[in-house]
Amino acid sequence: MRWLNKPSSIGEDFFVFWRFGFISTLFVMIMGCASDRPALEPRAGLVVERMSALPAPTGQDVAAASRTFLVSPFDRLQISVYGVEDMAQTLRVDSGGMIQVPLAGAINSAGLTLEQLSGEISRRLERYIRDPQVSVNLDETSTGSVTVYGQVQEPGQFPIAGRMTLMRAIALANGFTPTANTNNVVVFRTVNNQDMAALYDLEAIRRGTYPDPDIYANDVIAVDDSRSKRLFQDILQASPLLVTPIVVLLQQL
Repeated sequence: MRWLNKPSSIGEDFFVFWRFGFISTLFVMIMGCASDRPALEPRAGLVVERMSALPAPTGQDVAAASRTFLVSPFDRLQISVYGVEDMAQTLRVDSGGMIQVPLAGAINSAGLTLEQLSGEISRRLERYIRDPQVSVNLDETSTGSVTVYGQVQEPGQFPIAGRMTLMRAIALANGFTPTANTNNVVVFRTVNNQDMAALYDLEAIRRGTYPDPDIYANDVIAVDDSRSKRLFQDILQASPLLVTPIVVLLQQL
């Protein structure tokens, strides 16, 4: 260093010592952030919950979402019209909740009861059939669906068949877009009637730093969208290295 090799002014020596001390302090702060999650002050809409993983939803959480049966994406329905055998069919609701019924056309069935859907089909068939008697029965219900949106190739709702994990859910959406931030993936979930969210680093999961978390029906996965960034922006700014999942309780945002 120059101040060791030749004489210099007092001001120059002070500047060198100050810069060395500043860099040393900054280095220690960064290393501390990388190893220990910084404590966050609670604020409106964000309450930090110290836990190692996002808990699974309870049976009550699932029941609350389906207290009255409503047609959902990926359900399979049996539709028949009394006295018109050719109209009998079994069809599956698509990911957007739509079904295609001959003569009745495309119908958005998501959120309707079976009786409401039957009434809508009857109403549309009246121009072709006198007093149509339509019956709609549930042939098979999906085990639930997961919603994936943000920076993925094919955002949407996807059925859950068997055990689902975060990596598998991303694969259902055809993977990330080229601009996706795989270090910033948020899972939203309701547990015991409490909205929660967890931040995951997919690259860390791929490296085996921590396990690929389970995904359940009604989970919502956001890949580096503005809402997920805003939710965790304080944490991400303070500690860019995500070595464990971050779980928070959500109030109204």
